[in-house]
Amino acid sequence: MAAKKTAWPPFPHDQAAFDYAGDKLRKAWSKLHAGDREPYPDLDRAEELLGAVTKPPKGLDAKALAARLQEAWRAYHRGDFQAAFEAGEALGPLGASVACKAIGIHAIYLVDDEAERLKRFEKAAELAEAAMLALPDEPNSHYRRAFALGRYSQGISIAKALKLGLAGKVRESLDTTLALAPDHAEAHTALGLYHAEIIAKVGSMIGGLTYGAKASEAEKHLKTALRLTPDSPIAHIEYGNMLLLLHGDKGEDAAAAAYEKASSLKPKDAMEKLDVEFARSQLE
Repeated sequence: MAAKKTAWPPFPHDQAAFDYAGDKLRKAWSKLHAGDREPYPDLDRAEELLGAVTKPPKGLDAKALAARLQEAWRAYHRGDFQAAFEAGEALGPLGASVACKAIGIHAIYLVDDEAERLKRFEKAAELAEAAMLALPDEPNSHYRRAFALGRYSQGISIAKALKLGLAGKVRESLDTTLALAPDHAEAHTALGLYHAEIIAKVGSMIGGLTYGAKASEAEKHLKTALRLTPDSPIAHIEYGNMLLLLHGDKGEDAAAAAYEKASSLKPKDAMEKLDVEFARSQLE
């Protein structure tokens, strides 16, 4: 008898506003993916993906791939993160982008056990690294790896992550992402936090000499993310986090203003709803 799958903790908010059934997904796609620049998985995109991998799944044509990717992303946007992850994982590297994002966002907000959360980020990194090998020209193959390793690093402590050499892997993946997609707002956000977290942990001198971390670069990348995605709650949240990392108590008022802005934005999907609720919790 096959082992029964453990159900993930569900999205704890109303999903009605995040239903992108039918053509609603395509119409909303550019706003939903302003941050990660994920291409809409239509027939042309599916054909492109199938043509890029050396060993496409047997029996999977472009029409079927497009339909399955669209359904996986619909599940993700409405907060059915487990369904989105499983649908993406079943497609291997072709579905890694949605799988990594689903398991990662769910782990950040809806997994309480720290060990389990770290396992999720390890899984996301594994999927992303397979995607990097199969689809090296896809910006999100590299970005999802940086996201997963970055969150894993935060979970084990930045100091420990630096000793394990994870900082270099995160930086490499983010640099590659931005070389392929200069307007990738989420990569700018992550790279800004990379600079800020290292400086906060080891100081500006060692951070600069050893890891190339600079406070000016942190602010530049976070401001770029805000310019590219002014309606993204997470861009404002991470800008506030950057201010606290670099300026401590002196940055509290400006950070609070950033959280206030994030909390006032109307979420476009389940992820943004979780971001908004997190921002509100920081103001209480």
